[in-house]
Amino acid sequence: MPLPRLPLRLYFFALFALGVGEFCFGVLYLQMVKGINPCPMCIMQRYALMGVGLVALVGALHNRGAWVYGTLVMLVALAGGGVAARQSWLQLYPPKTMGCGPGLEYMLEKFPLSELLPRLFRGEGDCSTVDWTLFGLSIANWGLITFAAIVIVTPWMIRRFRRTSS
Repeated sequence: MPLPRLPLRLYFFALFALGVGEFCFGVLYLQMVKGINPCPMCIMQRYALMGVGLVALVGALHNRGAWVYGTLVMLVALAGGGVAARQSWLQLYPPKTMGCGPGLEYMLEKFPLSELLPRLFRGEGDCSTVDWTLFGLSIANWGLITFAAIVIVTPWMIRRFRRTSS
């Protein structure tokens, strides 16, 4: 089934909304509500989601350059997908030893806010631990699916709009 014929701007806004939505879900819900400490690989995937979202937002506002912005989105999604794939592998085959950082409660007690905020974005959790699942898939698995979908759809978008918006 072909994707609907929507303007280029809407595709980029959809990618922006996807990046912002997943980033907010990870930070606001999983980290702040559920208390799940992100690991360094989770933080890198968050940066990749922010990168996809920011590049897509610039592409939507510019409303031209499907090839340039689409390629940048795809490269950032490939990087994020690589991290998500590696984390998914670590979760399937965890190493014998993995260091864990201090928990969120400990950090809230011991560190002032000026030190706590950078630590929250640094990541303290264990990358091989599965802390949350949806339909049997971990956060890393969902990240991999998201990044793979972006990488699959973006070349189609580039080809479709290349002639009209380059």
